[in-house]
Amino acid sequence: MGGLDVVGEPWERAVRIVASESGERLSKVTVMEDLDEYYGTGDLLLSHWKAARLDAFKDQYKEYTALEATARIMWVFSPGIPGVLQTEDFAREVLSGARTTADGDEAVEEQVAARPGRQCLLRQKPEPEVRVVIDEFAFRRPAARGGTRQDRLLHLETAALWPNVALQVLPFSAGAHHHMNGSLTLLRQRDGSAVAYTEGNSSGRLIEDPDEVLRERSSCDRLRDLALSPSDSLAFIRGVLEECRS
Repeated sequence: MGGLDVVGEPWERAVRIVASESGERLSKVTVMEDLDEYYGTGDLLLSHWKAARLDAFKDQYKEYTALEATARIMWVFSPGIPGVLQTEDFAREVLSGARTTADGDEAVEEQVAARPGRQCLLRQKPEPEVRVVIDEFAFRRPAARGGTRQDRLLHLETAALWPNVALQVLPFSAGAHHHMNGSLTLLRQRDGSAVAYTEGNSSGRLIEDPDEVLRERSSCDRLRDLALSPSDSLAFIRGVLEECRS
């Protein structure tokens, strides 16, 4: 038994595992590796798993951005600067990463171009109520270009003064916490419905189950309790700005 000659119900069942539930709960990568080894299919199932995972991420992200555009309440925790508060230069720096091909550059520019549109969501009428908690790491990390860091700090200072935005810094002194490896966003619509979206390491998950959303809200509340107050956070940002200028 080997390669693409594998047929029959066990093989079909393995393929269904890869694409189960429209990518909402894909099997673990180790399961795909074990199945490839068992059926002698090289890395065929693993490659299908990776493609299904990417498609699921893209579809869920599109659904999330549509809900973000109509949300009346938005709560965000991010270990870095969240997309809705990124300047163009900083977004370009973050998104570029290891993408050095022409196709990669084009994809980056498309995402950078979308950033201002997402930021306008915070200023649309009626203005959504927005609370953002950002890890101190995001303020301390230097940028590839000196001006980029100062620009992003100035932009965050401005956003912190918007009446509909409460921006809080989660200080290093808070210690280790349960969302160190990714971001969390809670969106509540005018009709009271709510979703959560978690993202990390190039993967994201849209959560619609009410019980899971409630657990994520509790998680967000704990992070907010650990963070500096909005006024102390503004003072912190201004202090980092002074350090950046000196």
